[in-house]
Amino acid sequence: MIEKFKYECINCNKEYFEKEVKYLCPDCEKINTLDVPPKGVLKTIYPYDKIKEWFKKDEKNKTLWSYLKERGFIDILPINSIKSLPNLRVGNTPLYKIDKLSNSKLPFNLFFKDDSQNPTYSFKDRASAIVSAYAKENGINTIVAASTGNAGSSLAGICAAQGQKAIILVPESAPLAKLTQILMYGAKLIPVKGTYDDAFDLSIAATKEFGWYNRNTAYNPLTIEGKKTVSFELFEQLNFKTPDRIFVPVGDGVIISGIYKGFEDLLNLDIIKKMPIIVAVQSKGSNNIIRNINNKNFQIKASSTIADSISVDIPRNFYMAKQFILDYKGEYLTVSDEEILEASSILSKNTGLFAEPAAATAFAGLLQYQNTNKISTNSNNVVLLTGSGLKDLQAVSKILKMPEAIEAKIENLN
Repeated sequence: MIEKFKYECINCNKEYFEKEVKYLCPDCEKINTLDVPPKGVLKTIYPYDKIKEWFKKDEKNKTLWSYLKERGFIDILPINSIKSLPNLRVGNTPLYKIDKLSNSKLPFNLFFKDDSQNPTYSFKDRASAIVSAYAKENGINTIVAASTGNAGSSLAGICAAQGQKAIILVPESAPLAKLTQILMYGAKLIPVKGTYDDAFDLSIAATKEFGWYNRNTAYNPLTIEGKKTVSFELFEQLNFKTPDRIFVPVGDGVIISGIYKGFEDLLNLDIIKKMPIIVAVQSKGSNNIIRNINNKNFQIKASSTIADSISVDIPRNFYMAKQFILDYKGEYLTVSDEEILEASSILSKNTGLFAEPAAATAFAGLLQYQNTNKISTNSNNVVLLTGSGLKDLQAVSKILKMPEAIEAKIENLN
């Protein structure tokens, strides 16, 4: 019998069958401590050669890509049926091409992948949908997650659609808009004194104590499988070509790993021939992946940034993100909070797209590349917008001045 997929530990390379483990590599988990990123994060591996064989047996004047699409990509997803996914439209978000910024024509091609159009207005719905579907197929009804807000509101919304129970642990400083979403979706909200990392550790303890299924990124390997779906969409939306660069906001390293994993799947299936250059963009106030990428020993620096969704002291997917970036010669840079706010303003005024600070971080990275002439003429560049600006209005309030009310007289409009 061919297993649908298996897991491979990114640290020790030990392999596990699907039913053997749910979260981290058991061997590597034993040596983990709370003050550094965890080792033992698992990569999901599919029988790529067998999938190509299945395609050839079922070939009817079509490509492997169209074969996978006809099957709902089920051969390279960790679920058994597309019908297990929520009935909400997750993914298939728009890709907008922008020709000008501030009335100046761009010498390169610029695309914005707008994942704020997902059901709960963030990229995190891709991961929540796959985790929820897997839970549904395996008779699991209670799912827990730690979150700075987006993952929590995402899981809450997806569980509401699926008739599942969501328990969300958040740092008490999480933005009100995201907490409101969580409560409106009917999830159990538990604010935790301390940071995201404190909420994360508590959720792991709860999983072990109560048996709740855990959605946490870089703990549950299926979250990366959900996030990789954006790579499939980008490939198709760009007329079956890989972009030259993709600018990605980075916090714990899971989104960028998901994007790499999606293109890596396409490489393994011989659908594409090269990996795009993926640019990791972090806030200078929360740069624990970039700052440590070439270090032998991981050193934590306390995070402080307006981009709360990527404010992480201990990036849980550090080792996988580092491995992808180094193996595929990815690029990385940091931007200041001032650059993030400026990018958010430029984005909104030039495109009509209002992104939260974490998403605007990716655009700030592209602007920095543009200003330093690092973008080739006529190249294709994608900026991943991961969440709506309505998620965190407080962050942009400092660059806005609300006008005073006027008397309703025509002369006051001058």
